[in-house]
Amino acid sequence: MDRPNIIFMHSHNTGRYIQPYGHAVPTPNLQRLAEEGVTFRNAFAAAPTCSPSRAAFLTGQFAHESGMTGLAHRGWALNDVKKHIIHTLVGAGYETVLCGVEHTAPHGNNQANAVGYERVLKAKTSHAEFVGPAVSDYLREDHKKPFFISAGIYETHIPFPDPEPDQHPQEDPRYTLVPRPLPDHPGIRQEMAAFKRSARNMDDCVGQILDALDESGLADSTLVCCFSDHGLQFARNMCNLTDHGIAVYLVTRGPGGFEGGRVEDAVVSLIDLFPTVCDVTGVDSPAWLRGTSLLPLIEGEVDRLHEEVFAEVSYHGAYEPQRCVRTDRYKYIRRFDNRDKVLIVNADDTPSKEVLIANDWAEQPRDEEMLFDLVFDPDESHNLAGDARLREVEEDLRDRLDQWMADTKDPLLEGPVPLPEGAYANHPDQTSVREDTIVRG
Repeated sequence: MDRPNIIFMHSHNTGRYIQPYGHAVPTPNLQRLAEEGVTFRNAFAAAPTCSPSRAAFLTGQFAHESGMTGLAHRGWALNDVKKHIIHTLVGAGYETVLCGVEHTAPHGNNQANAVGYERVLKAKTSHAEFVGPAVSDYLREDHKKPFFISAGIYETHIPFPDPEPDQHPQEDPRYTLVPRPLPDHPGIRQEMAAFKRSARNMDDCVGQILDALDESGLADSTLVCCFSDHGLQFARNMCNLTDHGIAVYLVTRGPGGFEGGRVEDAVVSLIDLFPTVCDVTGVDSPAWLRGTSLLPLIEGEVDRLHEEVFAEVSYHGAYEPQRCVRTDRYKYIRRFDNRDKVLIVNADDTPSKEVLIANDWAEQPRDEEMLFDLVFDPDESHNLAGDARLREVEEDLRDRLDQWMADTKDPLLEGPVPLPEGAYANHPDQTSVREDTIVRG
């Protein structure tokens, strides 16, 4: 086979909380991949919520361009499935394969029929324990064509399994550090200990697939891209445009120079993956792609790919339109709903959410425009919007965001983003989520 195989292995709600990024979350298989490949320390999702992020890296468009401004299981769908990466690759002779979760077709739809995958691997659920064996069995088959596999691992989505500190001491909640920007609270320590257990399951799946690549002799001819869709499913993380919501791990290995245990610090976006695949495979890049191939960075032709990256939210549990632009130094976020309080419904039901609600989270003020200095304020907690010392920075970033919205024909420019026919969201004033309408993003 002249063209390399491609595997997108994506986990759910993991952010950067894995071992190669220095966290006490043992993921030895991802660590192995990092030591053999390339780790991108400053990778970002195009959206901090599930379906919009996945639509972006699978179509190479931003969520408001692809139509995926909300969650697929709440009725959103791609407005043109032919822009999904599989259709570009099928035309170049690839077999396209899905295993596990992808969230780009409405709930109840067959993903293969709705999007167009040629083959869906049999796995009981999208949990790691089933995805790993199914993909591994496929890799051991005789392949007459190059393949693209989307392996969507359910972990680290809630509910988390119980931690096992007796066998795995780092899952002991007594000695666990909570994620930023949350308080050190026993309930959140317990939640993070359970997250570690879920991450262990996810990493086991990664290891099975890497072992199968080795055993089948496909490792050298397969570009493996491992990443998360967005930040942790903890309060103040997922569904926020701070780095807690959009910062993700991205570890790659394979043809194109993705080797050697390298670490890249340049800012990149998951929307860069589609053009990278085109570059590595020699397939013509579709005209609609918004990202930039990672190869010039990998080959040393440039020191950076982007002067800035963009991300967005429209709907999660409820309507909460936000857009942001991020550079190496600064982050500018703008809200478009004129609310002055936190919208609690857009935080999934977790122990960290309960802790914050018990401490009057719903009464916390919220700014319409935010500017953060990421060097001196990496938690993005001190809003500098309106600070005269940074007037030029703020105006520049505001102009960049406006230009991006115009270039991508963001529907927010015409007013509120409408619900697609058949889609649904929670009432915007809810402060909690009933079990029958719980957000599973």
